[in-house]
Amino acid sequence: MDLNALKLFVEIVDAGNLSAAARRLQTTRSNVSHRLKAFERALGVQLLRRTTRRVEPTEVGAGIYEHGRSILREMAAADALVSSLGKSLQGSVRLSVPTGLGHLLISPLLVAFKRAYPDIRLDVRFDNRVSDLIGEDVDVALRIVSNPPESLVATFIDEVDWVLCAAPDYLAAHGVPKSIDALVNHTIVSAPADGQPLRLSAQSGDEREVVTLDPGVSSHSYLFLQAAVRAGNGLGILPYYAAAEDLREGHVKLVLPGYRFSVFGSRLYMLAMPSRYRTLATRHLLDFLKDGLQGKLPRLPMKERG
Repeated sequence: MDLNALKLFVEIVDAGNLSAAARRLQTTRSNVSHRLKAFERALGVQLLRRTTRRVEPTEVGAGIYEHGRSILREMAAADALVSSLGKSLQGSVRLSVPTGLGHLLISPLLVAFKRAYPDIRLDVRFDNRVSDLIGEDVDVALRIVSNPPESLVATFIDEVDWVLCAAPDYLAAHGVPKSIDALVNHTIVSAPADGQPLRLSAQSGDEREVVTLDPGVSSHSYLFLQAAVRAGNGLGILPYYAAAEDLREGHVKLVLPGYRFSVFGSRLYMLAMPSRYRTLATRHLLDFLKDGLQGKLPRLPMKERG
């Protein structure tokens, strides 16, 4: 069996369609299609069912895919072992991190990791979307979600607290809301809900309330949202780690502190594709980030939690 053709086939199944596989392999769709047909002819079986948007393995194709994935993992492990003998750790890691957490807490860890392992190449992307890792072409993503996608391997890192906060000048001018329902009368500063209504859940004791809000200022950049809240642009819905320093220094104040809020996710996870072999470089980075983050995110003081 042609090992290169087998690798191509595994890439196609992982990518979900020929065009995505071609982008990952840095070649043309027609080249991928031609090589796939040649592989099927050589085996004498149809490996994929093609639709307008996706390809799915046939029964035979599914079996070959599983064996192929296992073979490629073992080959990658062997290559990594050989390349690491007598050398400093090498390789490359493609990592996607949330915007706010990435800039505030993960960036210093990545800088320290690169200093410790200068021969490892890092490709770091800042993004909040919980999207297809294949489509994003990354090895690992850190994401804040409540329930990670079942199709991914998820490693729990820490809980994430959310707070409502505002600058003293804003509260002096617009008043302090006394109830969850009163939030609809205020300008909200928040990340967007990406086409969905922004639903804020608030828990106090055994009672839970939900309010739908329409942000007056929205952005995927939590650095910008922090600045907007400090400037008095409105009530901010922020993860506590993004607001903690401003709260300590008095630039902003907590609003409705007796509630536990939930909006975009309450846990930080590392997410990876189950089929993707983790190189030594990737595993070292994951262990480094876990040591630096697990159980160490700034948490809202217990007296302020609902």
